[in-house]
Amino acid sequence: MLTPAQAQERCQALVERARGAGAQAGDAVYLASSAESVSVRLGALEDVERSESEHIGLRVFVDGASASIGSSDLADAALDELASRAVAMARAAPADRFAGLADESLLARAPYPDLELDDPTEPTPQALRLLAQEAEDAARAVSGVTNSEGGSASSGRGVVALATSHGFAGAYAASSHSVSASVIAGEGGALQRDYAWASTRFANDLRPAAAIGREAGERAVARLNPGRVKSGAMPVVFDPRVGGSMVGHLLGAISGASIARRASFLLGKDGARIFDSGVTITDDPLRLRGLRSRPFDGEGLPTAARKLVDAGRLTGWLMDSASARQLGALPTGHASRGGSGAPHVTAGNLVIEPGQMTRAELLADIVDGVYVTELIGSGVNGVTGDYSRGAAGFRIVNGEIAGAIAEFTIAGNLLHMFAALIPANDLKIERGIDVPTLRIDGMSVAGD
Repeated sequence: MLTPAQAQERCQALVERARGAGAQAGDAVYLASSAESVSVRLGALEDVERSESEHIGLRVFVDGASASIGSSDLADAALDELASRAVAMARAAPADRFAGLADESLLARAPYPDLELDDPTEPTPQALRLLAQEAEDAARAVSGVTNSEGGSASSGRGVVALATSHGFAGAYAASSHSVSASVIAGEGGALQRDYAWASTRFANDLRPAAAIGREAGERAVARLNPGRVKSGAMPVVFDPRVGGSMVGHLLGAISGASIARRASFLLGKDGARIFDSGVTITDDPLRLRGLRSRPFDGEGLPTAARKLVDAGRLTGWLMDSASARQLGALPTGHASRGGSGAPHVTAGNLVIEPGQMTRAELLADIVDGVYVTELIGSGVNGVTGDYSRGAAGFRIVNGEIAGAIAEFTIAGNLLHMFAALIPANDLKIERGIDVPTLRIDGMSVAGD
């Protein structure tokens, strides 16, 4: 894997080759990663794995047409061939008046912000095994846990570089460290499984492995002997580990590409109040050590914090340059790149800001409801907003979490769900998308 400086140089060299081969404009992206993981099961070493990947991608523009190509060979001869092939492909492709690089005047300028994404710590396989063992041991020590799917620990590092023909060049490295455990509770045919995990940029930011394992064991035991819930309309409360999916549905609906295709249930809602006034959703790609942080986007534009929803009101769409041109607007710094193809939209570290009530207060007036800890399937229509997913969790009876329940479905429409959403004040920042406990009244629950 190249250093960030070396990766940036290779991208610039590839763009120059493309210009020499006849491209009028172009950009190159380098993506590389290495990772090591160790897993144990029932106290014994089960797997040690190391993976490495390296890829450089080129996108060129010729007379309004574009083409993308990529390779894992970074040698000079390979880059020469890559450039000539990409130009030949573009000459055979149809023109697209919306395709092209971002406006030069909008490009990010060096020096780029240091977001503390790269941890120099590289744990040994022995250290990873100890973490995995600690997590599994703690999970298996929980009374009621009868079997294990294992504990695991991993560390990794990646490098991203981007260069364009109109003057942008940048690169950065980012690391990751994670620990997880998955165990089974119960006997015979009454088995329940659950898990816990944590991931951070820096090793010393991880929660203790024993705490992660204990959480996995307690979750599995709590799910034992699930009952069924009666069908009807009732309040549904989403645990933070599944509530982030609500933000995911919002992101898909406010993507500029979805709006340009007129394939979003939020079409025509720019500036409208779609949540309660107590709901604010922020996007911060510049958070130090954030799991989704980055100093520039996939087109070389600066990234910045913004409110996607401000006091319940939608503040606009997330756009790369192509969708911005289609919509007659400016790109928002949310482009992301893969190894090939055009950019697509993604966001940074996302948060539903905490509300005013504690979790207990949020549940207090629910006579009969459900608390969801797992969502199953993907029955969400991004065009209409219709929502229907399988779920598991717990009953809420007279404001208290009661027995486990399973095999039920929750349904509604995302517009109605957003309008009814109420956040608690128990937000914890530990994922790329973080939300507090969320309550939505009036959803349809299908059980017995």
